[in-house]
Parts: sequence; C-alpha cells; structure tokens
Amino acid sequence: MDFLNKPDVVDLHTHTIASGHAYNTIQEMISGAAQRGLELLGITEHAPAAPGACHEYYFKNLHVIPRKQQGVRLLFGTELNICSYDGRVDLPDRIAERLDFCIASLHISCIEPGSAAQNTAAVLAAMEKPWVKVIGHPDDGRYPLDYDTIASAAAGHGVLLEINNASFDPQGVRPGAWENSRTLLEFCKKYRTPVVMSSDAHVVQAVGAHDFCREVIAAAGMPEELVFNDSPQRILEYMGLPLDING
Repeated sequence: MDFLNKPDVVDLHTHTIASGHAYNTIQEMISGAAQRGLELLGITEHAPAAPGACHEYYFKNLHVIPRKQQGVRLLFGTELNICSYDGRVDLPDRIAERLDFCIASLHISCIEPGSAAQNTAAVLAAMEKPWVKVIGHPDDGRYPLDYDTIASAAAGHGVLLEINNASFDPQGVRPGAWENSRTLLEFCKKYRTPVVMSSDAHVVQAVGAHDFCREVIAAAGMPEELVFNDSPQRILEYMGLPLDING
C-alpha cells in the first residue's frame, strides 16, 4: 500500500469560527491547506441545529466566495445534523441543494442515540438526499450502526463514508472509533464502497491531518482505489460535481 506513504491532497471536512466552536477564519484555513500541499479543501460549517452554529442565511451567501484561492480548490458546504430517525436534517432542501456538497452526521446535541436499527434508519434516510455526498464520522460508538447495511447502501447511493481523524484523538469524545472503523472498512471492502479520510479540523494546525486515519486504513488493508484522497478530479467526479471550479 505505497499510497499510504504519500501525502494526500484532499480534506473535505473542516470548520471555521462560523461553526461557533472552531478557532480560525476561512482565509486562515485556506492558508493552512496551501502550506500543507492540499489541492482540494472542503469547508463544512455546522448546520443551524448545532449549538452556536451559523444561521441559514450564512449558507445562502456562500456562492460569493471564490472557489480557488492560494492554489487550493475550495468546496463550501455544511455538516448537516441528522435530527430524527427518519433522516430529517437541519437545513431546508432549497438551501442544501445550492451548496457545493453536504456531509450528514449524528451529533449528541441534535439527536438522542437510539438502537442500532433506529440509528441506521436515520443514516440511510439521510443518504437518500441527493446533495448528501458524505456520511460524517460513522465510527461514533454512542450511535451503534449496522455497518453491513450502511456500507452496502453507501455504495448504491454513491455516498462516501468518512474515516475521521478527530475520532481517533485520545482526547476525543467518540468511543470505540478504532474498532468501529475497522469493522466498517471490512464491509467497505466487501461492497467496494469508497471512503474519504477527513481531518474534521476545528483549528488550522489540524487541516489535512490524517495520520490516525492512515493507521486504521493500513491495519484494515483497505485497497488504494477505495480511498479517495489522492485526486481532486476523482473525488469531484464521484460526487457528481463540476471539475472546473471558477476562481
């Protein structure tokens, strides 16, 4: 797996001060990405149901920001909160569909953990929304999931499953992340389901940091072609997004 020794060039999941509990501006995050050699950066602020997150007006106006700066292609989206077991999320369709892409995640502040069947139903319903391109940190042990079903459905919907670097932080809050990710990756190999390594950075020093992700992916023996961090073109094509990003 030689690719694990090479720097990846994509980080789709980062946050700025607009998310309410992150610590750098958009421009600082772009500079950090450029210094780290990233070619594609996703800035995905928490959607409104998260405590301290920005109002939906914020997301309406993201189109004004140039999509290429400091040599880095930019995607502006959101990390939606899955708020019910039937997959309700916290931005209206008319706004979510105008963003470059959406991540959908389960967060304690927005939905009580349910049974594995309930949590899985919530994620499956979120996947059916055409603008949801990534399921965020499906490793969180507080939300047990049927990983066989999740991996199979993600492959069918063309949704990327995230391997989240912040989940493996020893000071993190997601129990069982390593073991859960290993289990998930086994089913991803079974169904040929692509994954993406993401930093979930809330501070500029963490942009593009995927060291823990690389360890778990190597331990699982994940095939190179199923890890979508080596090429902006490959990941944009998979998500059905334009390859030409206007500056």
